[in-house]
Amino acid sequence: MNMTRLMGTAALLATTTFAAQSALAYQAGDIYVRGGFEKADPTSDNGDIANQDLDVSEENGFAYGAGYLFHDKFGVELNGSEAMEHDIAVNGGNVGSVDRTPVNLMLNYYPLGGVENARVHPYVGVGMNYTHFSDESFNADLDSSYGAAAQVGLDLSVTDNLLVGTYARYADVDSDIEVNGHDVGEAEIDPMTIGAGVTYRF
Repeated sequence: MNMTRLMGTAALLATTTFAAQSALAYQAGDIYVRGGFEKADPTSDNGDIANQDLDVSEENGFAYGAGYLFHDKFGVELNGSEAMEHDIAVNGGNVGSVDRTPVNLMLNYYPLGGVENARVHPYVGVGMNYTHFSDESFNADLDSSYGAAAQVGLDLSVTDNLLVGTYARYADVDSDIEVNGHDVGEAEIDPMTIGAGVTYRF
């Protein structure tokens, strides 16, 4: 029994070593998809409604992404998350909730792109954010938002195709608040998002 376990452990180590040696950096022509989990933490000052302070809660949700490298060191990525339901408070009292669905289009830079056998893949990106608000449970409507976005991340190769990683992203998200078609304030979300997940590269 001990010999069987030893052989199994040796086989696992050999496979891991081979995978580590054969892992390649991101390079031109790569296509990838991502899936994971992230936490969005809105800025501490969330604006106002009818001259009263607004507070928006932090939330967690499932995240997704897909990208293409058109150069060893540059690529485009579309990412976002499921609709996150944020609690809304006015002057410290809860008034309801709203769903926030973000989508980001990013241009990423990979400083180690094209480096043979690289297992660690840092990247930084800049781009645009679109955020849709829906299902407001209080008597107001939040307009969709367009703004700048930036991210930094790190992926680690497990095999040539499978990677694990983490990232941080900031987005400029401001939304006009309307009641019966009239502006009554502005929600300033500006979330800092921290996430982690798995990437599959084709």
